[in-house]
Formats: sequence, structure tokens, C-alpha cells
Amino acid sequence: MDRPPETEPLLRPPQVQRKVANENPVGGRSSVQDQSGNSNDFDNVPDAKKQIGLASAVMLIFNRVIGTGVFAAPSIILRSSGSVGMTFVMWILGALVASAGTAVYIEFGTGLPKSGGEKIYMEYIYRRPRFMITCFYAVYGLLIGCLSATSIVFGEYTLNAFAIQPTTVNVRVVALLCSTFCLMAHGAFLNHGLKLQNILGFFKLFVLLIIAVSGLFSLVGVPGFAVHDEYDIPNNFRWSSFWEGSIIGPNAFVTGMYNVIWSYIGYSNANYALSEVRDPVRTIRRAAPLAMILVAIAYLFVNIAYFAVVSKQDMLGGGTIAAALFFRNIFGPAAERILSAIIALSVLGNIMSVLFTQGRVVQELGREGILPLSSFFASNKPFNAPLSGLFAQWLVSMITMAAAPPGDAYLFFVNFSSYPLTMFNMLISGGLLLLYTPAFKSYEWCPPFRAWKSVVIFFFLSNVFLAVVPMIPPSPGSDVYEHLPYWSHVAVALSIGILGIAYWFVFFNWIPRKRGYHIVQEIVLQDDGVSRNVLRRIPNRSGNEGRA
Repeated sequence: MDRPPETEPLLRPPQVQRKVANENPVGGRSSVQDQSGNSNDFDNVPDAKKQIGLASAVMLIFNRVIGTGVFAAPSIILRSSGSVGMTFVMWILGALVASAGTAVYIEFGTGLPKSGGEKIYMEYIYRRPRFMITCFYAVYGLLIGCLSATSIVFGEYTLNAFAIQPTTVNVRVVALLCSTFCLMAHGAFLNHGLKLQNILGFFKLFVLLIIAVSGLFSLVGVPGFAVHDEYDIPNNFRWSSFWEGSIIGPNAFVTGMYNVIWSYIGYSNANYALSEVRDPVRTIRRAAPLAMILVAIAYLFVNIAYFAVVSKQDMLGGGTIAAALFFRNIFGPAAERILSAIIALSVLGNIMSVLFTQGRVVQELGREGILPLSSFFASNKPFNAPLSGLFAQWLVSMITMAAAPPGDAYLFFVNFSSYPLTMFNMLISGGLLLLYTPAFKSYEWCPPFRAWKSVVIFFFLSNVFLAVVPMIPPSPGSDVYEHLPYWSHVAVALSIGILGIAYWFVFFNWIPRKRGYHIVQEIVLQDDGVSRNVLRRIPNRSGNEGRA
């Protein structure tokens, strides 16, 4: 039994029926016939399960990108840039990086319109050794708690909104309740969860519109929107002060850009759930640019509003988030609790968006068949939603949240959960450049949308930048952690990847060679109408003992 050649496409439009037609798989996959009547041309998810339209796809991305960064990041960026002018330069450069990333993910999403995001794309590009890239990705997908940090932020702002003093215990209790609510909303009440997620996205957009309009009204002198007399009157948009204090040193610029680029992360969020998107190729081509245009406009005009109302000195020395200074200067100190409630709702939308997509990543890993309990993770039972995958993300996040004390450990988990995305973006953008080369011509990569090669190169280099910066020793007084080495989250993130490769080596290489069998995949159809792969051990025939 021969393996499929390396040039054979890894992902092809699957044909499905109610049971496997050929118990003797050819080329490692079963041969099956289409008896489902499903109109989907790529991923055999029944049309009835496709709940995501254009608006929901836009809000998946918008909710993921807009969390707390739009309220807090401007102050951080100003400290790195030194001037209002350089702050806007950094935000514009960040928008360009996000645009490049959006183009890369649209190309992959239209070429491989299936849930899973980077998992699917890396499997398509890096096909040998078999199963290694999937195992590498799977360990990250299972072990990185994506909700712990944002859930704690939600707890803090919710308690502030109710004028309750936050403590380690009550913050975590509120965070647990929030995450559990999101789990039940998306795991048991899918349609209602999506509607609530969309409502939170539109609410967030409405709040940002209010901030932007209020700031512009203050800038042009509309009565009722003037800065209160007890606060400094800003002059940030006078040309003489616009560039005053600009820091052009490489360390400061790198730090500022690092924070700006991370403020735009989330443009790939809809790609994780493309199997549940109606007309995914057409939708992703529209939803991703529209969402990121909304994000870029929001960031631009909200920053204009902040600097129209808050003086540069207050922004640098206030020790608080820019949005709090904005609301204080126009609406008075009493608006602080209202702002806390707004930020809490913004974070809730972010948590729901992240959990919705990451639960589907775990489901796709279950459908691949390489994990223990794969059928459990791949299932849509009992509520026609990937409750098992959502639960896995919830459980790891809650364990992480409970185990992380304040201080270094908390910040460590935030950085640790972000760094793998940089590695994945580097791998897929570098892989996309490989697909353009003659050596990969046999892959026949011809998606409906093609990003400019220069854009892909730009995105690749930006992720090299994000991967390298955390390894550079920080300048004196700018330590990342109080007690941990500045590179600790990088080392642990890389160690997780090594663990995935070790898992592949033991279970998909060493043991099969030792016991004289090789592993093939065949496609079976679950009771819920969704297919998944199962692994089968095939004894090696004479002359094939070295194959795995």
C-alpha cells in the first residue's frame, strides 16, 4: 500500500456518505462516495449547521480585535513615541501590518475554506513528516488558556462598575462566572450566543462612535463638550507641539510598534470558523476587510478624540487609561463607573468571540484524529455545537486563572498565550511565499483571492520582528517582569512546541517503526452529519518495515 505522493494536495473537496464505502483506504484515506446532497464544495459540514453570515463574521473579527486596547493602549504608545505625531505614525504603520495580515488570511481562507485557521494552512504547506505539524499545533491548541487573562480583566472592571473593591478572590469568582456564561451561551444556545455576540460588537462600535464624535465636538468648540475648567486644556494638534518630544531611538520605536501591532491582532478570527460560514469564500472576502476598516477607523478617530480632550502631560503622567481621562475631562469624575461598565461589556464581547473560534480549533483537532478522545472533541452533541471543544478551552483557562497569582505570573500568562500566534503567522506567511515558488508548482495553489507578494513579505517580516523583539534585553528601567527573565515566556512557548514534536515522534514515528505498522487515516461520518478522520494501524508488508 503506497503513500500519497508529497505533491498530492493534502486537502481536497471531501466526498461523504453515511458510512465508509471502502474499508481498505487508498493512499491513507478512505475512498467514499457523495450521497449527502450537500451543496458545500469543500468542507462536508451540512448547510444547516452554517449559522454565520456576513454581519456575524464581521463581528467575530471586530469583537476579537477591540478588547481593552482601544481604551488603554494610547497612553502606552505615547510613552514609547514621545509625541502625538509619532503616536499617529505608529498607529498607521500598525494598520498597514494588519492589512497585510488580513490579505494573507483572506488568501488562505478562500483557498482552503474550512475551520481551523493556521492548523489547516500549515498542514497544507508542511506535509512532511506526516502528522508532525498537526501535533505541533495541537499541543498549543489544547494547553494555552485563551480566556484567563481577559476573564480577569472583565472581573476587575465589573466590580469597579458596581463600586466593589476588587480582591484576588472576588475578581476570579466573577471571571469564572463570566467564562462559564460564555461557555453555555456558545455551547448550549448557539443562535442566542451569536446574537448576543453581535449585539456586544455593535454596542462597542456605538461607544467608540460616541467617543469619536464627542472628541471632535470638543476639538471644534461645540458647547457642552468643552474640557472642564479644573483640567489642563490640550494643545496637541498645534503643529509646534504635534511633534514635540518625538523619540526616534530604536528601542523606544520597537517597543511602541510591538504594542501597536498587538492592538490589531484578531484579523484571522473568522478563519477559525469558516466551516460554519454561509458561502465562506464570498463572505471572508467581504467580512475581513470590512471589519479591519472599521477597526482602523475606530482607532484613528478615538485617538484623535483622546488627544483633543486630554493633554499630553496628563496622558503621560496620569498613570491610568486614556479613556478614563477622556470621560473625566468631559463628563466629570462620576463617569468612571460608567466607563468601567463599558469596558467590561467590551471585554465580554472579546471573550465570547475568542471562545467561539478557539473551541472550533479544538474541534478541528478532534476531527483530525490525532488526539486522545478525538471523537469526544470532534462531536457537536448534545446541542448541535462544539461543546466539547469549548469546554476544553474553558477548563484550561480556568485552571490557568486559578493558578496564576498577581504580578509576574499573570503577565507571564498573557505574553505566553500571545507568542505562539507570532510563530504561526511566521510559518504560514513564509509558507505562502514558498507556494509562489517553482518548487511548489505541483501544489497548484490558485485561490480565488491572491495577496500581492510584497504584502506577504511585509507581513512575514513584521512577524519576524514580533518574534525577535521579546528576546532583546530591555533597556534599564523597562523590565518586562519583576522576578522572571524577560525571555521566560518565549522559552516556555517554544518548549510547548517541542513537546508537540516529541508527541509526534513517539506515537507516529518511533512506536510504529518498532511495532512494524504504519498509520493511515480514513474518513467516517458522525451521527451529527460532520465527518472526521480516524487513525488505523496497518501492518507493514515485506519491504515496507521502515514506513510510518
